[in-house]
Amino acid sequence: MSQPSPFLETAIDELRDLIGFDTTSRNSNLPLIDHVEQRLTALGAHCERIPNSDGTKANLHAIIGPMVDGGVVLSGHTDVVPVDGQPWTSDPWTLTDKGDGKLYGRGTCDMKGFSACILALAPMFASAKLKRPVHIALSFDEEIGCIGAPAMIEKIMAGPIKPSTVIVGEPTDMKVVTAHKGLFSMTVKLRGREAHSSLVRDGACAVTHGVPLMQYLVDCAAEMEAAAPDDSPYTPPFGTLTIGEMKGGTALNILALDAQFSSLIRPAPWDDPHAIEAGLRERAAAVEAKMRQSVPEASVTVTVRSNVPAFAREADGAAERLARQLTGDNSTRVVSYGTEAGQFQAAGLSVVVCGPGSISQAHQPDEFVAIDQLDQCCGFMERLVRVLEA
Repeated sequence: MSQPSPFLETAIDELRDLIGFDTTSRNSNLPLIDHVEQRLTALGAHCERIPNSDGTKANLHAIIGPMVDGGVVLSGHTDVVPVDGQPWTSDPWTLTDKGDGKLYGRGTCDMKGFSACILALAPMFASAKLKRPVHIALSFDEEIGCIGAPAMIEKIMAGPIKPSTVIVGEPTDMKVVTAHKGLFSMTVKLRGREAHSSLVRDGACAVTHGVPLMQYLVDCAAEMEAAAPDDSPYTPPFGTLTIGEMKGGTALNILALDAQFSSLIRPAPWDDPHAIEAGLRERAAAVEAKMRQSVPEASVTVTVRSNVPAFAREADGAAERLARQLTGDNSTRVVSYGTEAGQFQAAGLSVVVCGPGSISQAHQPDEFVAIDQLDQCCGFMERLVRVLEA
């Protein structure tokens, strides 16, 4: 059995610190950003924050090494999903070692384990004679629609030095993932007028008028399933569309004043969610016009909540070659969940997804990362240093 990485224990210590910050997406991530920025600044890293509109959250972009083009971005997100209502058997905000080779806590897998390995290796990055730099990119609000990353990516690409490759450290069991589905969500809100349910022309039932709009999306889901190519590598093999939230009305015998529903599309690279959006908007306008025949103030609005492009496999991608060199993994692998990889790719960068932990643990009670996965990730980054020195 090979010896564990000399950086493993440091990575565990770093993970313990990161888990102690409750960075559920509804909270500020600034205490964690303060912590990481102090650690990296002390090593001589050039750090820049990219805040959200009200300054309550921030991305962090740090550069270690020479200020030249061609560096490698190590990308992670700082936010985690809620623990509300989940039956945890340990404190989710305290890293817990139960002696079973696993480390428990919210975010251990998704995805503070990757960030902890970055911090553990940061002193080696700083002391090495790198010929190309390491970019560390930590985002906010990934879990609620990859909201924070675009502003950071724009800042990186407008900066004085341009990276060439990106490794997104989402949990893949340290295997190389070269493509995934996207994320596109919409909310539809209808406002009609209340009236007695026997007097349908005195009002407009928002719930009733919302039904054909939901049926349109159900039909689109069936069309996406039928459009999947026979050789699709995804599970399921087609892009998906679901309606996950729906509410409206006050009583059975009252025409509903308001109704609202939200849909989530996970498009495969060959799907066009914008065409579905356009069709929905066209139908929403027709429904609104019909409602206004009896209720002039009626309204139907469609709002895009998230728009994360799918990540398509690159032909002879530089990031894929690098990740395979560092892991020895030559298998072909795609996933159905989304990450910020598509956003980096849309900016013109070569991207791969590879990180410690299993996606089956993400968002679960008693979330954990296997210690062996952290060990593999530390070794991965040690080898990356050697590549950047060559």
